[in-house]
Amino acid sequence: MVSSTIAIQSLDGKQFDAYLSLPPTGRGPGLVIVQEIWGVNEHIRAVADQYAMDGYVVVAPDIFWRQEPNVDLMYDEAGTKKAYQLMQNLDGANAVADLRATVEALRNRPELYSKVAVVGYCMGGRLAYHLAASGAVDTAVCYYGGGIQNHLDLAPSINVPILFHYGALDAHIPASAVAAVKSAFDGRSKAQFYVYEGADHGFSCWGRPMYNQRASALARGRTLEWLSTQLA
Repeated sequence: MVSSTIAIQSLDGKQFDAYLSLPPTGRGPGLVIVQEIWGVNEHIRAVADQYAMDGYVVVAPDIFWRQEPNVDLMYDEAGTKKAYQLMQNLDGANAVADLRATVEALRNRPELYSKVAVVGYCMGGRLAYHLAASGAVDTAVCYYGGGIQNHLDLAPSINVPILFHYGALDAHIPASAVAAVKSAFDGRSKAQFYVYEGADHGFSCWGRPMYNQRASALARGRTLEWLSTQLA
């Protein structure tokens, strides 16, 4: 596995950084990892490396670069306060455009030999949903994407396979919100949902107190199975 920081050309002619992690073989299917609100921090880089070890060409773009480049925050009080400020000031349309630019850059890389997926966590889960609606990726995985229930008008535009992971104890995304998202995809075989009993919001992040090893491992296994099928 080899990792580096690369520059990506935005759709409006600027540049932003992204973390690139290559698989041991050097080539593979593509995967865009979309960060939580703490930036492309140590955890997100480790997640990217983890998927690279599974054989994917992984890119984790800097979502907050238009506010502050290379945000890398810890999960302490100060880091979390700043993270929420950055999220609240995020221009969603620009963020999705930057993700589309990331996908385009990934598709043009010589290491890529197959399709491209997106996996997003928390804020990144919502952005992955929007990216799927844009048609830029071949499949999407949304981990506890907060706010998706407020953008269900996009659901008819999502024609690619999409996988949702939710925690049953998630106060940020209550059962009613999960039910609303499920209802928007009712009868559509390309959408799959999992709700993890005993798991809270952020259950897959081992750097946070709500980390749930069992739910995280189960969701990761299901995600890998999904990607292996959808990117074949």
